[in-house]
Amino acid sequence: MRSAPFRVALATGVTCALGAAAFAGAGLGDAEETPHDPLREAMAERAATAADQPASRSLDRAAVRLPPAATGSPTPAPKPTTHRAIPRKPVPPGPPRPVAGLDQAQMNNAKVIVDVGRGLKMPRRALVVALSTAMQESDLHNLASEVVPESRRYPHQGTGADHDSVGLFQQRPSSGWGTVRQLMDPKYAARAFYLALREVPGWQDLSVTAAAQAVQISAFPNAYAPHERRATTVVAALLV
Repeated sequence: MRSAPFRVALATGVTCALGAAAFAGAGLGDAEETPHDPLREAMAERAATAADQPASRSLDRAAVRLPPAATGSPTPAPKPTTHRAIPRKPVPPGPPRPVAGLDQAQMNNAKVIVDVGRGLKMPRRALVVALSTAMQESDLHNLASEVVPESRRYPHQGTGADHDSVGLFQQRPSSGWGTVRQLMDPKYAARAFYLALREVPGWQDLSVTAAAQAVQISAFPNAYAPHERRATTVVAALLV
């Protein structure tokens, strides 16, 4: 009774073993007889190519090669813009501010007299003598003469009638001071006065009015004294 089930189990085990062997044999036979598959081969080839040429979005950035740099002249970097300060042209000084009751025309003439004296290296006292003289002779105006028609052809600031006397110092062409044209030039007239003053012996030790009279030989030798203080003020203002 016990021998029948045992035989059935044994038979069943043998049958399973044979089936497994047959299945394995069938699998091996199928692998050897698999037909050519183009799609599978293309996919395999694409995978191999991807392994050799990783995509740019790969995390392995070292594998990405950049194209070589262009070989030409490098583009120069733009130079920084610099702003140069434009040098300012010196502004010429304006006319001197009038002092001591003078108007602008008188002050301008006074400046001419002082500037000429400084150019000749004349001392300060000579400037005061010259201004005192011009204040008395012409009230610091460049005067033409009513008796010398030529004098009115040149720039002037009024006319006088004292013989042929013209200009700031009322110098006379007939006395050898110069031509009418020269004496109507304030710079020339001032220079002529200073050169004549230099020729006066010891003029530095004379009073202002005496020094002026030694040059002018006026009929009123004491007329220059009242102008000394005002002339001193004007000289001080122009020498600042």
